[in-house]
Amino acid sequence: MATLEPIDLHHQGAERVIGSYVVDTDDGPALFDCGPASTLDTLRRSVDLREIRHLLLSHIHLDHAGATGVIVREHPHMTVHVSAIGAPHLVDPSRLEASARRLYGDAFDTLWGELAPVPEENVSVVGEVVLGLACFPTPGHASHHVCYLGRDGTLYAGDAAGVRIAPSELVQPPTPPPEFDLDAWLATIDEIERRAPERLALVHFGVFDDVARHLGDLRRRLHEWSELVAGGATAEEFARAVTDADGSYELAMPVWQSYAGLKRWADKLTPSPSPASGGG
Repeated sequence: MATLEPIDLHHQGAERVIGSYVVDTDDGPALFDCGPASTLDTLRRSVDLREIRHLLLSHIHLDHAGATGVIVREHPHMTVHVSAIGAPHLVDPSRLEASARRLYGDAFDTLWGELAPVPEENVSVVGEVVLGLACFPTPGHASHHVCYLGRDGTLYAGDAAGVRIAPSELVQPPTPPPEFDLDAWLATIDEIERRAPERLALVHFGVFDDVARHLGDLRRRLHEWSELVAGGATAEEFARAVTDADGSYELAMPVWQSYAGLKRWADKLTPSPSPASGGG
């Protein structure tokens, strides 16, 4: 049942924006990332969720995990595997939803759909091995991000290996607020390289086997973008510097979000000025 081709969820009616994967595990087929509830009809048409016993989440951002609560409500036999940091936000997504509604405003419901809670008994916090797949922390894009490495050498990478819209060779790092961390992401790339996957399965979007070149490009672009924003580039200057020849990357990782995350990170690097000392 498993496939190394992403299931295209046709987010916002477009192709190659958000994907999901069916993964063979020691306990039958699992789903890796499920997309938002707004694309759930497409997922239902593509996968018989009654046959899926496990949902493996890379992280809890809505484009990767937003449909989780609705899926579990419809299929209460399903176990959701997620990091310890992400787990409480699945059980009670109210803070996550409030934050996202502030960010997206009136577009929230169209973009993401319903965000439903997951019963605590359906949530399993990941360890070093999940259903026969190696699992390890991969922060940088988000502090709660994890990846899963199959015995066949496929790394189910979420956003840890960046965005690359097949068939393009362009690799870009999605850096939305509030958790982008350059040093953590560079360490994540080092760890992925140490584990030597044979291929990268990206949610945005496709499977790629030129792993060394891909990760090298991701590392270089992280340095370039971070230096650009830390050096004082405005949002407009950053947007002009970002390569997206045909606009295909914008739906998967809006430029304004990447700039906002980089700017937040850069601002934290600059210490606040000390108050002037009073005369005596």
